[in-house]
Amino acid sequence: MIKVIKKAFVVIGKEGSTLDGAGFIQKLWDDANGHFSEVAHLAKKDTNGNIVGIWGAMSDGSHAFNAWEDGFSKGLYLAGVECVDNAEAPAGWTKWIIPGYEYIVVENHNGAFEDTIKQMNEEGMSLVGAVHDYTDPATGKGYMYFPIREI
Repeated sequence: MIKVIKKAFVVIGKEGSTLDGAGFIQKLWDDANGHFSEVAHLAKKDTNGNIVGIWGAMSDGSHAFNAWEDGFSKGLYLAGVECVDNAEAPAGWTKWIIPGYEYIVVENHNGAFEDTIKQMNEEGMSLVGAVHDYTDPATGKGYMYFPIREI
């Protein structure tokens, strides 16, 4: 289990809700990827000019960045890219400012969410916010960020 501290950051993407029905997350990604050129210039980049991160950010229905409700089955999802702090979302896009947290980061695989929650419970840790999906553009690998402490 790797722990990292990440200060508040901006994600601009396409927002949807579990109320939108089955497959809504894939539809958001299709929309975001299909219109990426509209936000590409806002993306935060590393020193080599590469995009820093692609996020599937999550929040409870109130936009308070609490964990999804009803057994992690109801909430909001933002399919987007990490952007420079002062970026403004173009029409049709949504900007979220994700609060700063200490996270447990695990590679995303089938069962990763359940396994990590189980291990956290066994170690007396609990979520203090919503879990986020992260894709490293350099490697294409997916990770899950489990917030365990606000910073």
